[in-house]
Amino acid sequence: MVASVTSTAASSAASSTASSTAGTTSAQAQTDRFMKLLVAQLNNQDPMNPMDNSQMTSQIAQINTVSGIQDLNTTMKSIATQFGAMQSMQGASMIGHTVQADGNTLSMDNSSGSPVGTGAFNIAADASSVTVKVMSPGGQLLDTVNLGAVTAGNHSFNWTPTNYSGTGTPTFSITANQGSQTITSSTFVQDTVASVNTDATTGTLNLALKGGTTVAYSAVKSIY
Repeated sequence: MVASVTSTAASSAASSTASSTAGTTSAQAQTDRFMKLLVAQLNNQDPMNPMDNSQMTSQIAQINTVSGIQDLNTTMKSIATQFGAMQSMQGASMIGHTVQADGNTLSMDNSSGSPVGTGAFNIAADASSVTVKVMSPGGQLLDTVNLGAVTAGNHSFNWTPTNYSGTGTPTFSITANQGSQTITSSTFVQDTVASVNTDATTGTLNLALKGGTTVAYSAVKSIY
């Protein structure tokens, strides 16, 4: 008789689980279902072989752990939402400012009537010679600019096209040397922030620059 009642209770619990929706079950709903199942087990246990106290304690601890994890997930989602909102506000405050960010595209400005490209770079040590190679979007060499001796740190440069009238944004590379020794260098995009937007898929905050380039907020190295 006991075995029959216990089987019925287990079948009822399984049916309840199967009928739950595919969505996330709330912590309170899981706790209520667990308590009903536990009471059913207590009501229908064999009086000659009652449930071990340690098993009850273990089951209660498990449901508390699940409930705690769901509460933590809810809290973390709330924090992530607030962080995203704060990041958007910080990004909006950068509109109109000049930034340097990871990248190797030239920011082209035609406001003066003649196109001028601007780029930036960093060299790890003083260099006796620094050379900028400007390439078309397809990778064709357009021009070579010799900057001469440059001290360590961040620097910017301007490029006035003489043989490029195509569309697209040119790119550049930096070669720095101290005598015969090659100096480590990095290239940056330098431009004015025109607007900010958030990627709908990843949630990444992006900065749309005046020259048409878009860079990730996390790629910004300096702000002016």
